[in-house]
Amino acid sequence: MTTVTTMTARAQPSVPTAPRGGERSPLLSLRGVSRRFRTRRQETLALDAVSLDVQAHEFVCIVGPSGCGKSTLLGVAAGIDTAFDGEALFEGQPIRGMARERAVVFQEPALFPWLNVRANVEFGLKLRGLSSAARRAASDAQLALVGLERFDRAYVHELSGGMKQRVQLARALAAEPHVLLMDEPFAALDAQTRDELQLELQSVWERIGTTVLFVTHNVREAAILGDRVVVMSPSPGRIKSVLPVDLPRPRLPDDYRVADLAAQIRAELASDGEREPRYAI
Repeated sequence: MTTVTTMTARAQPSVPTAPRGGERSPLLSLRGVSRRFRTRRQETLALDAVSLDVQAHEFVCIVGPSGCGKSTLLGVAAGIDTAFDGEALFEGQPIRGMARERAVVFQEPALFPWLNVRANVEFGLKLRGLSSAARRAASDAQLALVGLERFDRAYVHELSGGMKQRVQLARALAAEPHVLLMDEPFAALDAQTRDELQLELQSVWERIGTTVLFVTHNVREAAILGDRVVVMSPSPGRIKSVLPVDLPRPRLPDDYRVADLAAQIRAELASDGEREPRYAI
């Protein structure tokens, strides 16, 4: 099982973690997770005996070639996919479905075009039956956190790609999740917007301390964001290596130390012997 590093102290929400052998137990744990997809024509092994522990308040990035099962692994952790072998545990209990303690941010912003920004952020809170005052307070806080307080009445078609992702992040954070599961949320954005959001996400995470499991195909993004970088092998997906990251924050994309770590991650991926590695710089 993967060794978990301890994060430096920061402002952190109260997340229950039971002691085990004098150490904190992992907030999220995957133990020997395998996932097969079956059709009439064939059976495909997407994940093969993957084990990973994630501690409370960690930022863990998962990187690997296309088709290696990164998003499948995230779906298991989220409770979206339950048709797997092995164990997926959250706070020591089996994950049997989705729960608001585990919020998902997708690559494409899943926003409602008929609602304005504030209503999108408050949507889940309204379903939970929170009062209008409570919803307003929560959306005020999250919109301020992602810098969209001036756009609370704007509609989706009026927003840039980066702003849409900020709205999606604000909506996820409004539920006060213990774990934020992010599936290549910046992949479709232009380089400048992606750099800006990487910096903003670091700031948001440092302020709230929510645990993050972040899937990306971009090695420099993983070096910028992660406390640890989990490198996966080509299909079937296995954890090939885990690289600890001991760089100060905030991290900038042009920092030579980030570039050196990105090169190390790239070398880990390239050592699988692909002639043309399928991952981004």
